[in-house]
Parts: sequence; structure tokens; C-alpha cells
Amino acid sequence: MDKWIAVDWGTTNFRAFLMQESNCIERCARGPGLLQIEPGNFEAELFHLLQSWFAEAPYPIVMAGMVGSQQGWHEVPYVEAPCTFSSLTKQAYAFTTRWSSPVWIIPGVRCHSPYQQPDVMRGEEVQLAGLSAINGPGKYQVILPGTHSKHVLMDNQSISHFSTYMTGELFALLSQHSILGRALPPQEDNLAVFHSAIEVAQRKTPLSHQLFSARTYRLNKEIAEQHIHSYLSGLLIGAELVNCETTQSVWCVGSSKLTENYSRAAKYLGINLHTIDGDECFIRGISHLYQHIAGEQ
Repeated sequence: MDKWIAVDWGTTNFRAFLMQESNCIERCARGPGLLQIEPGNFEAELFHLLQSWFAEAPYPIVMAGMVGSQQGWHEVPYVEAPCTFSSLTKQAYAFTTRWSSPVWIIPGVRCHSPYQQPDVMRGEEVQLAGLSAINGPGKYQVILPGTHSKHVLMDNQSISHFSTYMTGELFALLSQHSILGRALPPQEDNLAVFHSAIEVAQRKTPLSHQLFSARTYRLNKEIAEQHIHSYLSGLLIGAELVNCETTQSVWCVGSSKLTENYSRAAKYLGINLHTIDGDECFIRGISHLYQHIAGEQ
């Protein structure tokens, strides 16, 4: 393979990687997310962001994330899980830009979760492809923390099923826009408070009741005001992990900032958690998918 471009274009973030075969040789992470782009302006925005790369040649582009959603450049139908990664490349949406770059948008994946509810992902499937390429065949659970955290069962290099948890978004809403986060001083990380919240979450009482304890413990001066975020984080991550399997290995994919508290919680709960960098998995995964696409042309 010659040079090509990998793009992860989400709701609020844009990242692009100039690739030489499977190696990243340059990055761009300064662009706007989808919500900041007017309909019909995606092509012009992409050219503006990466024009120095396109000045060299009309490199092929492989894209993933919400760029393939209803609000994105082109809507790409979901692939139904269980699914292999080759099924993602077969159903990728292909088109050509006005400057003659061939483009493929990788589809997202949908399933019925273990809780018998419809669920979807866009973008995480590429990181899963990368983790699968690194790990090889096997059966294991994967956690992808973030605004909407995903728990995925991988089985023999296929996505079996998954479930979504609004952990990151709930933390942002509660800490910034609720009575629980009002008038707080600068926050300090406190592991003991974080662990105490995980203990509360394991009681399996309603989460809406548990969350109010962040206020009452603060009022009773049982938790210092500068540790409220640690308590909220422990409650939400603890509630997310309450049904996590402890007898098998679990992989956590993301930046060190995202995975740190999950590692702390897993260690406290006796979960055998391995962390791996999200960018590493994305680059490995999208390279793997592009190899399939190039081989199908």
C-alpha cells in the first residue's frame, strides 16, 4: 500500500492520520466535530483541513465514526451483530471526492444487548478490529470508556453483542448542571472516596437514590467538597461495572485519562483488567480494514 488517510470524525472531534502502509507518519487533530459543520459542507471542510496532504496526491481515505450517521456526510446503514470485520468492509459506503480521492466510510454496528434492548455503535468497531488483530482469536470482554461507554463481547474475532452505558455524559451533566455539582471548589482526586462510592454502587439500590447521597454526604460533611467528583465518578463507574464478569480477562480501550479510573475500580473489585491505548487500536484497526478494502478492489 502507498500513502492513504485514516479519519475518525465524531460528533465533537475530528482526527486524521496520514498513513504509509500501516504506519502513521503525520496527524491532524484540530478540526471541528460534526455538530459544527453545516449540512453539505463536509467535503469542503475536509479539503480545508487536509489540503497540505491532498496537495501531494489524491490519497485514498477511510473514515469511521459519526460521519456515517444521519447527521454525517453520508448515512451508512448499520451492520447487524454478531458480525465479522470483513462484513464491515463489504458494507462500507464508497464514493469519490471532487479532487479524485476515493473514500470509504466504515459502517457502525447494531445489536440487541444482553438486556434485550436495541443498541448501536459508530467508531468503536474500528478500535475493536485493532484489538482483535492484536489479540488474535479468543473470547473476552472489552470496555471502551467515554461519553457513552461500551461493553462488548468478542468471540473468535467477531463482535458478538454489546451494551452502552451513559457514564461519561451522566458525569458531565451531574457535575456541571445539577445540584450535586453546584458551587464546588476546585476538585481533588481522592482514591478512598472513589472506593467508598464503588462500595455504595455494589449495593444495587436504585442509582437515582445513590446519586443523591453525593449531596447528603456533602451536607453532613462526611465527604469534603473538593472530593465530590471522585465520589460521583466512583458511583457511576461502580454502577457500570456491577455486572462485569470477574472470571475472565477484560480489555479496556482508551487514553490513559479515560482508562485510569476504570483500572482503579477494576482492581478494587477484583476484575482482571488490561488497558490498551485507543489510538493504537484505532490505527491498527483501520489499517486492517483498509487492507481488506484494497484487496477487494
